[in-house]
Amino acid sequence: MLVAAAVCPAPPLLVPELAAGAAAELGDARTACSDALSVLAASRPDLLVVVGAADPDHQGSYPQGSRGSFRGFGVGSDVQLGEGEEGPRLLPVPLAVGAWLLGRAGWGAAPVEGFGVAGPLDTAQCLAAGRELAARDARVALLVMGDGSACRTLKAPGYLDERAAAFDAEAARALGAADVAALAAIDAGLATELQAAGRAPWQVLAGAAEGAGLEGRLLYEDAPYGVGYFVAAWS
Repeated sequence: MLVAAAVCPAPPLLVPELAAGAAAELGDARTACSDALSVLAASRPDLLVVVGAADPDHQGSYPQGSRGSFRGFGVGSDVQLGEGEEGPRLLPVPLAVGAWLLGRAGWGAAPVEGFGVAGPLDTAQCLAAGRELAARDARVALLVMGDGSACRTLKAPGYLDERAAAFDAEAARALGAADVAALAAIDAGLATELQAAGRAPWQVLAGAAEGAGLEGRLLYEDAPYGVGYFVAAWS
């Protein structure tokens, strides 16, 4: 059963070593992520699952000990998902960012695993995956890594799309209110057009949270690089 969740953005720039001179721009986001992780620890889960977007070749489960790397971003920095023997597959970037957040927080409250969800998965598949994750143990917590639209400004990765602000505003509201129905109702096609990589992970969360009766708080909302970033805590 799901007992808590934290929603965090997944840009590699959260890692100060990668952001270099721009590290201060996401300082408030890092602080909010730390606050959200403290909610997870306080829930005393039996299992923590880090959920994030992955390409179809890298979807599925990642065991504790799996490693991730930021070497593709020009920095010789590796992370590990909890302690343990190194897994056979390298973590997708969103899961690697999640692993970095957990390492920064000194996570040791429960065993931790990863779950990569392919962006093309439809809503029904995402909800089903979330239900399966919630049934993994008596007390399950999720760390959900995902961004909003990448089309908020002219300089955004996806350029400016006038629909992006309203899409992100509703996503932020739903995440802050732990509104499971609203998350499940996100239009997958529109999310793809707006390059909102968090859609599938958020809908996995919606499936996991069905019937859990959790309450939410929105801890951070901004679009510093033309991409919607949100931090929320559910408990």
